[in-house]
Amino acid sequence: MEQQIAAEVVGLGGVNDFSLWQLFLRADFVVKSVILILLSSSIYSWALIFNKYKVFKKINLSTSEFENKFWKAKSAESLNNSLPAKTDDPLTKIFQKAMNELIKTKSKTSAIQSARVEKILEISTDDQIKEIEKNFTFLATVGSTAPFIGLFGTVWGIMNSFQSIAISRNTSLAIVAPGIAEALFATALGLLAAIPAVVAYNKFNSDSKKYTARIENFCKRFLSII
Repeated sequence: MEQQIAAEVVGLGGVNDFSLWQLFLRADFVVKSVILILLSSSIYSWALIFNKYKVFKKINLSTSEFENKFWKAKSAESLNNSLPAKTDDPLTKIFQKAMNELIKTKSKTSAIQSARVEKILEISTDDQIKEIEKNFTFLATVGSTAPFIGLFGTVWGIMNSFQSIAISRNTSLAIVAPGIAEALFATALGLLAAIPAVVAYNKFNSDSKKYTARIENFCKRFLSII
């Protein structure tokens, strides 16, 4: 009897094919939706990971170049005049905004001037860090929710397997294997999406804190100079 059912299953469309593509095609709407969500999240996460990696590499180099120029310059004003109007370096942008405020407040007392420049430095630093940390929350969200989304697909697939058993009134592995395979596929995708996202989020969050400390240190030294 079991051999007959297995033969019928195979004859009905290659259910014995457990390739990833066939597992996706055989899955029902809910499991397919889970798989597509996890695949999309994983692809976007990897795109963000490569983007943020390039961003941190770029700004660390450009900031080092700016700091070298700053400490070698004869004066902050001469350095400001030599800098390009448009730049992608966060620290250079912060410095330019601070210098613009410093020039505007030349007629003010030193206490007022220093306070206003300090405020500009704080606001500019906050703006630049927010830009650097943009989409960090997506990585954190994927890392924390993807396993549970995959688990939902797993539970749904196993439910379908039990329904197949109830309908066929047969406990043969050939009846429940496709549904279980689909369920485990969803679990694997959930982990595949979550693990790189968590690792990347922790790394980039650490890099962001180090870069923030670097900017804050420069701002304190710049304020002490002016």
